[in-house]
Amino acid sequence: MTALPQRKSLPHTPPSWVPAGEIFFITICCAKRTTNQLATPAAFKVMTTALEHYMAAEKIWSPLFLAMPDHLHALFSFPPRVRMENILRDWKRFVAKQAGIIWQDGFFDHRLRSNESLEEKAHYIRRNPVRADLISTPDLWNYVWPDCSAAPAR
Repeated sequence: MTALPQRKSLPHTPPSWVPAGEIFFITICCAKRTTNQLATPAAFKVMTTALEHYMAAEKIWSPLFLAMPDHLHALFSFPPRVRMENILRDWKRFVAKQAGIIWQDGFFDHRLRSNESLEEKAHYIRRNPVRADLISTPDLWNYVWPDCSAAPAR
């Protein structure tokens, strides 16, 4: 039997040539991928309250945060004086303690390139519950921050 390849852990620290304030598409998964830990009113409240606290402390900025049952997608930007992995690790730890979430180690990040628009990535995130057959239109999903239910669905 052939062994599976080992996953490489890639650094999350942006290279020095990446300008401060760049926006990253972030995915964070629960350890158990088939259980609804995140798309509940209580868990979502803990996550968004913590996010708002981090934003007020100027540790993170987010125009969009969406929780699926077992993972979340967000658009985040980080100031130059903080490390992405430290902020997300601390946020995950707080949310885990407050809401009992069991997270997978790490997270996935993708810096939006010049040919990718913020609007296109936000549209992709907002349509995630539709693609998962959880709702019929994005405006029906309750676990999105800020509340975008008034925005027209595409």
